[in-house]
Amino acid sequence: MATLREYFDNDFNYAIRLNVKLPINDPAVEAAILYDFAAFNAFLTCYVPGDRHTISKFLGLLDEIKPGATQVLLTGQVFLPAARFFPGYLDVRNTNPFVLRARFHGDSEWISFTDIPHSTRLFIYSESHLTDSQVSRLKEKGRELKLQIQFRSNNHAAERSKHENPLAFISHDSRDKEVARQIAFGLQRLLCPVWYDEFSLKVGDNLRDSIETGLKKCKKCILILSPNFFANGGWTKKEFDSIFTREILEERKLILPIWHGVSKQSVFDYCPSLLNVKGLNWELGEEVICRHLYNAILN
Repeated sequence: MATLREYFDNDFNYAIRLNVKLPINDPAVEAAILYDFAAFNAFLTCYVPGDRHTISKFLGLLDEIKPGATQVLLTGQVFLPAARFFPGYLDVRNTNPFVLRARFHGDSEWISFTDIPHSTRLFIYSESHLTDSQVSRLKEKGRELKLQIQFRSNNHAAERSKHENPLAFISHDSRDKEVARQIAFGLQRLLCPVWYDEFSLKVGDNLRDSIETGLKKCKKCILILSPNFFANGGWTKKEFDSIFTREILEERKLILPIWHGVSKQSVFDYCPSLLNVKGLNWELGEEVICRHLYNAILN
């Protein structure tokens, strides 16, 4: 299950994200402006850390945000959408003035972010719980200020996670749990749900049924190839045999290997055909590994 903070960081990944500082009294509040060049509008999203804020905290925040008048400060952090989400070119230059513009494939015109109108939409993320009546009160206050509010709390995160099916199965030896955990959490932060035992198994679950379901439904299978994996003749061998059989049945590539302390010879000795599958060496580091895995899974 992704955390609310992870949803704040990764929602709207089709848009260009500029992290900003708002001129408000609480410096802990984080904010970003999302520029949707295709829809030709921009909107604001905020994260208010803490789980004990009352409705007055959020009402006060609205009073401080003046739509169309609030001057924001760029933090220097710009996050671009993946190529599959943006059908064109982006030009970003950290100059004075700051340059951010886009041009769609087949169109000769560049569009600057300064040309895009700002909508009155405001997304507020916070772990603090508000009742339905309090959320309604917050929205009514927003309408008075010409703001359209959506409040996203832990309840929002919990409900979303119920409908997010795992996209990749992580097969690993239990002695490589730390590597598997880093990959699982890294992909989760990118909003790429995975089947990972710590996430997917609950007390009382049938272990075999749950694993077989994950192996059948996931788009990809991440194999953490290690000396421990090769020496394991139990669950990891069964998982490998299952996904290898599924590759033959579906006639498509499903395996994403991570090499962790293994050589070409040891991989060949375990399964010669694995040498014909492009893998990633764990020495590249968690961030690089997860980014490559994310692109392979989503594509």
